[in-house]
Amino acid sequence: MKKTTTQQVIENIVSPFQRFLRIEASGGILLMVMTLVALFWANSKWQDLYVHFFHQTFVVGFSQYVLSYSLLHWINDALMVIFFFVVGLEIKREVLAGELSSFKQASLPIAAAVGGMLMPALIYSIITSSPPAQDGWGIPMATDIAFSLGVLSLLGKKVPLSLKIFLVAFAIVDDLGAILIIALFYSSQIYWHMLLIGLGLVIFLFVLNYLNIQTINLYVVTGFLIWYFFLKSGIHPTIAGVLIAFAIPSKRKINVMTFRRIIQRNLDPFCVDCEDEFRLNQAQMTSIESMEQHMKKVRSPAQTLEYSLHGFVTFFVMPLFALANAGVAIQGGAIEDFFRPVSFNIETSLLFGKVIGITLFSWLAVKFGISKLPATVKWVHIVGLGLLGGMGFTMSLFISNLAFRSGALLDEAKIGILVGSFIAGVLGYLLLRLTLKPKQVKD
Repeated sequence: MKKTTTQQVIENIVSPFQRFLRIEASGGILLMVMTLVALFWANSKWQDLYVHFFHQTFVVGFSQYVLSYSLLHWINDALMVIFFFVVGLEIKREVLAGELSSFKQASLPIAAAVGGMLMPALIYSIITSSPPAQDGWGIPMATDIAFSLGVLSLLGKKVPLSLKIFLVAFAIVDDLGAILIIALFYSSQIYWHMLLIGLGLVIFLFVLNYLNIQTINLYVVTGFLIWYFFLKSGIHPTIAGVLIAFAIPSKRKINVMTFRRIIQRNLDPFCVDCEDEFRLNQAQMTSIESMEQHMKKVRSPAQTLEYSLHGFVTFFVMPLFALANAGVAIQGGAIEDFFRPVSFNIETSLLFGKVIGITLFSWLAVKFGISKLPATVKWVHIVGLGLLGGMGFTMSLFISNLAFRSGALLDEAKIGILVGSFIAGVLGYLLLRLTLKPKQVKD
């Protein structure tokens, strides 16, 4: 049956989002697997190999421009910059043309994200008395979009699309909040001359964007230099990834209708009744070259980079980060480790802080007429998503490395993140499984 124009338009809008969901959900499952591998490895007879492997030094550079860091450092401060770059592209996309592009659309997920950040930080600060441990207040503020979508995907078609969109939107706002927290509170001593050079290069990229210069390689090379100067400045280099993402052009050189006319015209040399020769003729070669050039012009650099890097980040960078950072050795009795002060406080903050904050602030936004609950979503579903929001993992582990650097507090924090995220995920899954009905598939 032939699709109507309306159906085609709806499919064009929904299809990229569904691809995003499939990749994130699959990545979340892979993330869970790599977390279990890391835990098994770090608590097995090969424990020393695990520690040695991720702490061996790799040197990159030449002459006086040499970077010498451990493999763990390269993963957290180099590869994770790509992760933050993609996060920045996702935030920019949502602000320009997605769920955050208007106040009406953005108000509910923003309210949920703000509550989901403030309440866990508040609870952690109240119940944590030790001054060194108080530096971890930012750890339970994060939500891992891949993990939460991975759990949500286990519910299959029972989950309405509006619920998935809400989860993605508030998780993206949550990511933005985490980025600001890292920039403002978890950066080390600042070397201003390095920072000013890096910021100058960022401004240079924005000027290129303003001039509509879309040469991706120019942005990549400049972006690498920005990363280097931020790394040397004391501001965490992952912030550079986000700033670079905001500077990438989002405008296309040609619109879809123009592209369609050009492609149709270039298909003329490939006539239906033409004999299929061994070699293409000159007209066909010229048409192919023209189509290749216009295929680049119909996609913005921002969309091209997000599309190209999304799978790499989801299926390589994040699992490798999990493998390198989730391997905490559980000393003595496992149950005792789960209830050490920092572990217990993070578990409590992730579980109760997230669900209370997300649900309460969403309810207040609807109560005061700022937002509206989607038609197919009930408050019990928001509670379920609030529990899934307690799956901090990637960003929480990242912030824990900045808050505690190393030692017993870092190990306690990692245990708290893993246990808290696991409990929140299981409870969120069970609640949604019990309350979502198959008939809610249609949105």
